[in-house]
Amino acid sequence: QVQLVESGGGLVQAGGSLRLLCNVSGTISSISSINVMGWYRQAPGQQRELVANMLMSGGNIRYTDSVRGRFTISRAKAKNALSLQMNELKPEDTGVYYCQVRTLRGVTYWGQGTQVTVSS
Repeated sequence: QVQLVESGGGLVQAGGSLRLLCNVSGTISSISSINVMGWYRQAPGQQRELVANMLMSGGNIRYTDSVRGRFTISRAKAKNALSLQMNELKPEDTGVYYCQVRTLRGVTYWGQGTQVTVSS
């Protein structure tokens, strides 16, 4: 089992920045089975969408078009944590942001989500 806990959300004005953090915990075997880590978001009345993800090794970083150049996903290996640095925030970035990991066997785990609100 893998447990994910997000933090760092909040209210910010347009143009501001936030840094989200996802702490990953679990047994050594479960954490070592993680293949992909990423961030998703869900705006009110909208479907959950991928924001950015990467391989556990640090490669194959992907961003959705709307955040490319403004957001940066990275992993802090020593702390088993995944971060999302969000700059130049826009009102349309508002939503609940979720951390997700997927294992080599295709099992996915989700965090509880953290609210990001960008005011205009």
